[in-house]
Amino acid sequence: MMYDIIGDIHGCFQEMNELLDKLGYELNDGGLSHPEGRKPVFLGDLTDRGPNSIAVIYAVCRWVKESNALYCPGNHCDKLYRYFLGRNVVISHGLETTVAELEVLNSKEFNHISSLFKNLYESSPLYLMLDHNNLVVTHAGIRPNDIGKTNKSVKTFVLYGDITGEKHPDGKPVRRDWPNKYDYSATVVYGHSPVKEPRKVKNTINIDTGCVFGNQLTAYRWPEKTFVSTPSHQAFVEEKFRPFDPY
Repeated sequence: MMYDIIGDIHGCFQEMNELLDKLGYELNDGGLSHPEGRKPVFLGDLTDRGPNSIAVIYAVCRWVKESNALYCPGNHCDKLYRYFLGRNVVISHGLETTVAELEVLNSKEFNHISSLFKNLYESSPLYLMLDHNNLVVTHAGIRPNDIGKTNKSVKTFVLYGDITGEKHPDGKPVRRDWPNKYDYSATVVYGHSPVKEPRKVKNTINIDTGCVFGNQLTAYRWPEKTFVSTPSHQAFVEEKFRPFDPY
């Protein structure tokens, strides 16, 4: 199977469609197909911060349901899921933009998109093991010994990365540079931590190139092992591109 793994979209619906078009996908009446039978793989954080999170949800939910795309959740997906469940989540760090879109819907529309997203989240794996386990796609990363496991510790790592629980003075979490610590037999493709260009360390590749922060949206093509990007239409925010913290 041939895949196009796409980094964090964060509500950037226009850029998502432009990237899919650049990758050769055909968008017909909301459906998705590729003449070579390729599949996009969305590695989480579909929503928040960007201008059109609802449109992204509708599109990805349909494509996954029709088996034309794959998806695993990110930390923003997890928070939106808990919001739809009625849990007491803090409406901040980007969720407020998605909630603002949802609040203008009538109750029927709200319940419909809530049901779609909850079904997507509940039916999706924490991470994806593809191409005979030679390719692992995860939102924020995974430890080698955790590949194949799905416990609470694994969930925290794949959603948030190697966090310490500490915060920087600006409130951002301390994220340790896990790609430099571990060795992998499979290729691990992830996002979550914005970088200006795809970051390759050993057998890991970070493709969150900060589309919502004004940089670009990137796909990693498998098995070709090449990158395809499209520029962002959002304002550029330099301070969002923070390097990992050392161990």
